Amino acid sequence: MSDRTIRVLIADDQMMVREGFSVLLNAMPDIEVAGEAVNGREAVAKVRELAPDVVLMDIRMPELNGIEATREIVAADGTSKVLVLTTFDLDEYVYQALRAGASGFLLKDASARQLADGVRVVAAGEALLAPSITKRLITEFSKLSDAPRLMSSAQAAYGDLTERETEVLVLIAQGLSNSEIAERLVVAESTIKTHVSRILVKLGLRDRTQAAVFAYEARLVTPG
Repeated sequence: MSDRTIRVLIADDQMMVREGFSVLLNAMPDIEVAGEAVNGREAVAKVRELAPDVVLMDIRMPELNGIEATREIVAADGTSKVLVLTTFDLDEYVYQALRAGASGFLLKDASARQLADGVRVVAAGEALLAPSITKRLITEFSKLSDAPRLMSSAQAAYGDLTERETEVLVLIAQGLSNSEIAERLVVAESTIKTHVSRILVKLGLRDRTQAAVFAYEARLVTPG
């Protein structure tokens, strides 16, 4: 994304949030705000119309919440990535949003630099899921009523992975980047990229964030 401007759609029902983020992002030389949406339904329509690279998606909005909007945007099989916005470091709906296909999440009180960096990371196809948040997500998942069913189906699915692919999947879920995983396993970063690609294909997943969620559901990573 370094050779062109990253186009962003801001979806939030609070005008001050939209305006504040617009000012911060438009001040960046490589980012521009392509549009705004005041609810999930409008966000879905604007994505169709504008095809932004990244959607900053609030969760709690009228008409259509951010989770359902994310699910519709991802299901449309476009190129827009969703970055969920939350006021708390583990909003009760963040886990569901990640399962719906969001590429990560960001706190609404993030600094201008964190906001811009988050947009760049997601636009580049990486997951924005800090290791410090990973343990909280695992703990939250264990409380969900459908956790046993999800664990059972996930555990059956990951049987197709090789031992090394399973190892890489665990490290993804722990928040490590490809370069960090390569350093940990003492292999080339290109080798890790190949493993990640195979993991996504075998498990039918869209990106690293969904891979991390899958690892939680399969109990490959547990609260520590």
